[in-house]
Amino acid sequence: MAIKYGDFRTVSLNKAGTAVCIIDQTRLPNEVVWRDLTTIEEVWLAIKTLAVRGAPAIGVAAAAGLAVAANQIQAADFAEFYQKFCRLKAYLATSRPTAVNLTWALERMKRVVLDCKQYDLLTIKARLIAEANAICDEDEACCRAIGENGLPLIEGCRAVLTHCNAGRLAAVRYGTALAPIYLANEKGCAPKVYADETRPLLQGARLTAWELQQAGIEVELLCDNMAATLLSRRAVDAIIVGADRIAANGDTANKIGTYNLALLARCFHIPFYVAAPCSTIDIACASGRDIVIEQRDPDEVTAQWYARRMAPDGVAVFNPAFDVTPAELITAVITERGVLRPPFGESIAAMLK
Repeated sequence: MAIKYGDFRTVSLNKAGTAVCIIDQTRLPNEVVWRDLTTIEEVWLAIKTLAVRGAPAIGVAAAAGLAVAANQIQAADFAEFYQKFCRLKAYLATSRPTAVNLTWALERMKRVVLDCKQYDLLTIKARLIAEANAICDEDEACCRAIGENGLPLIEGCRAVLTHCNAGRLAAVRYGTALAPIYLANEKGCAPKVYADETRPLLQGARLTAWELQQAGIEVELLCDNMAATLLSRRAVDAIIVGADRIAANGDTANKIGTYNLALLARCFHIPFYVAAPCSTIDIACASGRDIVIEQRDPDEVTAQWYARRMAPDGVAVFNPAFDVTPAELITAVITERGVLRPPFGESIAAMLK
């Protein structure tokens, strides 16, 4: 099923505010399946199992899911409502601990409740629905702005390399790392994109390659361990990736394997760009050492994509979902407010001020 680039939002609330609508990314690229999530448990599971994934999309899904769940709360007064709301919020926060957009969105929804405590519960619920829709709209505008700010950095590039999926499937629309590519495509001058397959869950193979094909952008897939050979041939002019959390000093957590590419970029003198919304910056996190890295199921490495196991039973498996790229390996961070340059501790503080 072909979907044109402008035809859908990856995650959104339905008009009634009773369901979170997502494209199930676990079914891509072979099937395009839309799901309506109507309970807090369904939203939690969709985030946990990567049916919806990517830092911006996770934040939107969490806000929308909390609004839907809050609308179902039965309470006699504000105190009871708030207690139940906080339990729902805490539950959703456990789904993906590394993506800061998740906690950012949930905290924003909590502020709405506290700011409206003088109102009746129906009004509070309506305000939560409105806030979730606002977060969704803002994400689309934010990613468009990231694309505009990143466009000059890829101007003249013949080809770029990306890792995992930081395209439109990782956000409401446009994405982060791929937003400049999409805007270049609108102008008829998109560079070729090399996409790492991104082991062990193959987000690059399943998602990035799929969405770029849908948009008519030239894409070529490679295994993660082929990147050094590709770069040695001078076939790539820049590397651009997304982020799940950026520390106050610029250290960046992103999909496992990103750190490898940053080291290769330094070796081959290729610019290494991170593209992310300001909400991904965790100013309370001093450095990458403070970022909690999610450890995932060993079966993702040993058995997930195969008809039979590809490793012996009982073998120990190291399966972190993310790694941390030190700030000194990053050429620039592209945000909706502008392009940040080293030293990132200073440029981040100045921008957020």
